Amino acid sequence: MTESVQTTAVPEVSDDAEEGVSVTEESVVDQALQDLPLRPAIEAVLMVVDEPVSAVTLAQILERPVADVEAEIADLAREYVESERGFELRNVAGGWRVYSAAPYGPVVERFVLDGQQARLTQASLETLAVVAYRQPVSRARISGIRGVNVDGVMRTLMSRGLIEECGQESDTGAHLYQTTNYFLERLGVSSLDELPELAPYLPDLDTLEAEL
Repeated sequence: MTESVQTTAVPEVSDDAEEGVSVTEESVVDQALQDLPLRPAIEAVLMVVDEPVSAVTLAQILERPVADVEAEIADLAREYVESERGFELRNVAGGWRVYSAAPYGPVVERFVLDGQQARLTQASLETLAVVAYRQPVSRARISGIRGVNVDGVMRTLMSRGLIEECGQESDTGAHLYQTTNYFLERLGVSSLDELPELAPYLPDLDTLEAEL
């Protein structure tokens, strides 16, 4: 006599079902993001960024309209100024970032340096100025303007992320250098167009001709 064995069929989970679970979980996360108050959410991100972040990027992260994010950022920047906070929101290098307010710079500098000499040397500052105003510029051209060898200074500026290579001269093949976005961040400006004009700090043509 043959015994019949009953088996319980195990339902197969289709790929679509598995995808449905992940989609559902993702939808819950998306909804949670959308339920958060927008202004505090923007502040939370700005508190942790290490470089300026654009309104478009913030809108993508928070899944909100760009116009809403831009309006909240503008309100935040104004609120910080009006309430005389120790920090401010600046639009630099194509994005937004929180900075210490200018009047409190000496306090922050004392805390950060804590007795350490972290300033750029005069030679470094002069070389950085040449790159900023003449970029893209070769190392040989910089040396010619300053009248000294700048190899060591250029390495220092590159190691600090203030300048970078940006191609080569077509005729000589020499490397060209330019300032970085980090340079703009450190100055607190959004573009090189905001650098002060050099003309007021240069001698007039008659004086320069006499010197030459």
